[in-house]
Amino acid sequence: MQSRFLHTNFNVLDLEKSIKFYHEALGLKEVRRIEAPDGSFIIVFLGDGQTDYNLELTWLRDRKEPYNLGDNEFHIAFRVPDKKAAYELHKRMGCICYENHDMDLYFINDPDGYWIEILAAD
Repeated sequence: MQSRFLHTNFNVLDLEKSIKFYHEALGLKEVRRIEAPDGSFIIVFLGDGQTDYNLELTWLRDRKEPYNLGDNEFHIAFRVPDKKAAYELHKRMGCICYENHDMDLYFINDPDGYWIEILAAD
């Protein structure tokens, strides 16, 4: 059997804040949206414009409490064409949460606390 990656889902409390964060921090743009007829949820798919892989952001109307991310041992990773410029942007945004200089990588966290690994382009 052959399969293909499609998307990763993050549940978010403030959808517009998250969309703005991912656009500013990583250049992701909305590619499609699903809204429940009763307004109970909105799902927004963000893409990088280069691959078919999406980040799915799910907002649930009745959710008021932050999501329990456990020990936050999971993450998604992005390669950036200019890691130094990305680092300076993320530093200005105040979203760098961990750095590993030996492995030449760092992590940022989004408004809901999800971690995103940042790596230099090959």
